[in-house]
Amino acid sequence: MDKQDSIITNMPDIRVKIRIIILLGIVNVFLMASYFLLTHFTVRTVQVDGNKHYSAEEIKAMVMTGYLGDNSLYLSLKYKNKGIEGVPFVETMDVMVQSNDTIRITVYEKALAGYVQYLGRYMYFDNEGVVVETSKVTTKGIPQVTGLSFDHVVLHEKLPVENEQIFQNILTITKLLNKYDVLCDRIQFDKNYNVTLGYGGVKVNIGALDNLDEKLMQLPQILPSLAGERGTLDLQNYTADRKSVSFEKGK
Repeated sequence: MDKQDSIITNMPDIRVKIRIIILLGIVNVFLMASYFLLTHFTVRTVQVDGNKHYSAEEIKAMVMTGYLGDNSLYLSLKYKNKGIEGVPFVETMDVMVQSNDTIRITVYEKALAGYVQYLGRYMYFDNEGVVVETSKVTTKGIPQVTGLSFDHVVLHEKLPVENEQIFQNILTITKLLNKYDVLCDRIQFDKNYNVTLGYGGVKVNIGALDNLDEKLMQLPQILPSLAGERGTLDLQNYTADRKSVSFEKGK
């Protein structure tokens, strides 16, 4: 076999080696690109806004799911122009990638006016009295409403109370409590729809809803001085002209 025949014979081997080298080069580039994407776009900072019912860690666990759940590039594609729905107590969640290692999760929770206890569960209702969620745990910042009379509760339907004006009253109370930053634990109605608010061991007797604004605006000044106390703060006769306030200690 002469030299030319030897070169021709070795040509297939050379082609194979070239293909292997090219393939190894492609694999190497792919591995380097993958390493860059996995490290450069790893989320290190997560900002969570608007959450009350769920902790920031619980929200992060809901959003950052799957093998690439901590990759900002993957998350930007997964949630592009799409919110997260179907989460109890949450209307929707928006995910915004702010940089390669930072994302912001904005939580829009359902508007809840209060909850009632029924058959061992907490039934949360909105400002119109519609039961929007049911849970075995309570949510901080949402008051328990007692004194309402009903014989059944159906999810996504109004609480079947005799006087539906009660829901407007609850809305009025909660708006003013938010205004003065004095959210309560409980809102209690008696048979005449007089109101008592609960703050731990302290009951605040509001009485009828007349002069409600004047009554509730006193709470930011009074409640701090009653921290740790048990008893009843009487504001039912308070007016702008007659500043009647008394506190009776209880056991």
